[in-house]
Amino acid sequence: MGSLFGLSFDKLLVIALLAVIILGPQRLPHYASQLAKGVRALRDLAKGAQERLREEMGPEYDEVDWKKLDPRQYDPRRIIRDALLDDEPEPVIKPVSSGAPRETAYAQRKRAMERGATAPFDSEAT
Repeated sequence: MGSLFGLSFDKLLVIALLAVIILGPQRLPHYASQLAKGVRALRDLAKGAQERLREEMGPEYDEVDWKKLDPRQYDPRRIIRDALLDDEPEPVIKPVSSGAPRETAYAQRKRAMERGATAPFDSEAT
């Protein structure tokens, strides 16, 4: 059997029974009509947002696969599996070798300080 907002029929029945007991038969029709107005307003708000989105996106709105963007379709196992089984080869980055080993930045800075040069200063970093 289907569920509304993730609630089964028996849970909805218990909620309705509690509402009758708490609100009482005199106030229940008033609050039921208020709930109906609220649901209608929310539905109209969603419909207006959908129409505005359709106007702003133009013909591309109909091309979008909305079911693919449904968060209920999110399955972390599938995403990881797809990422691990990616068929595209990763680019290989080869280091530039000039024959001699390269000097580290620390060694270059230390040598520059020994010659009397000032320490590098980045005014935008401070």
